[in-house]
Amino acid sequence: MRLLALALALVVAQPVRAELCLRGVNLSGAEFGDVPGKVDTDYTYPGEAAIQRLGKLGMSAVRLPFRWERIQPALNGPLDIMELAYLDQTVRRIEEAGLVAILDLHNFGYYAGKQLGSPGLPAATLADVWGRLARHYRDRSRLVFSLMNEPYDIHSADWARIQNAAIAAIRKAGAGQLLLVTGTAYGGAHSWTSDLPVGNNGRDLLGVVDPLDRYAYDFHQYLDADYSGRAPECSAAAGALKAIDDVTAWLEAHGRRGFLGEFAASNRPECLKALRQMVAKLDASPRQWLGWAAWGAGPWWPADYLFNLEPTSAGERPQMKVLIERLKARKPAAICGREARS
Repeated sequence: MRLLALALALVVAQPVRAELCLRGVNLSGAEFGDVPGKVDTDYTYPGEAAIQRLGKLGMSAVRLPFRWERIQPALNGPLDIMELAYLDQTVRRIEEAGLVAILDLHNFGYYAGKQLGSPGLPAATLADVWGRLARHYRDRSRLVFSLMNEPYDIHSADWARIQNAAIAAIRKAGAGQLLLVTGTAYGGAHSWTSDLPVGNNGRDLLGVVDPLDRYAYDFHQYLDADYSGRAPECSAAAGALKAIDDVTAWLEAHGRRGFLGEFAASNRPECLKALRQMVAKLDASPRQWLGWAAWGAGPWWPADYLFNLEPTSAGERPQMKVLIERLKARKPAAICGREARS
């Protein structure tokens, strides 16, 4: 315990500048397919060309989804050597492209059909895998750890406790990276302060505890009628834009920071307009929003996937052109968020 306290004190004592703006895309592939699956057959890690392209477009971050069952085939067991090698190679390529890698455990609050917080998958299991990842990556200061993608049917109060266990394990491992925590109900911005059958994120997620106070909330927000991101229409665009305003106000009121980890639009003109407005709102509130990652890039997406951000033979898709406009609107070295404590 004395060694832990000393390590944390050394991290806090270092003059840490405010977080750099994290603006980019989700780069899919490693989360694809049924588990375990075969690499480059059922799932894939992004290649060097796909990563370098994003750096050249002026992005500063890549959200990298991957699966818990593959990186840790047995609960509380060692990390898989080959899977970790694939992840290491991808992280290295992202860093070489001048980007920040956001490691996204893309499991929706489950492992092999077991729900986090249940007797078969207690909070200690999430703490274990993140403790192992943190020990492995603790010297890679430009990484960001995103604790879990879109838990959806775990009560918000329980979910806060589960995440706190993972945060404690990460810090105990000596890792000082920025952490992204989320809420239940898929982390939707539109329902953040609502009383839901699974609780109230805006109330219970204030209970997140990080010894280094170096974390942000990961929100997701789509534009279709049920905010699920499954349809090309954007009839709920006005509600989605209001949700960003409401969450911005919540972040400001509580002195917290946010990150929009998933959002998307089809290529319909009215949807592109809403996409442009949403990203502009995020960029206009840098003390509340560290940045954003649009969905979804990755060469394995079908050509006709409605949110595909990969280029065609004719060039960049309309959605990517909107994002590039925003990237050019602000200097890459712009600083977001409150000043880190020294």
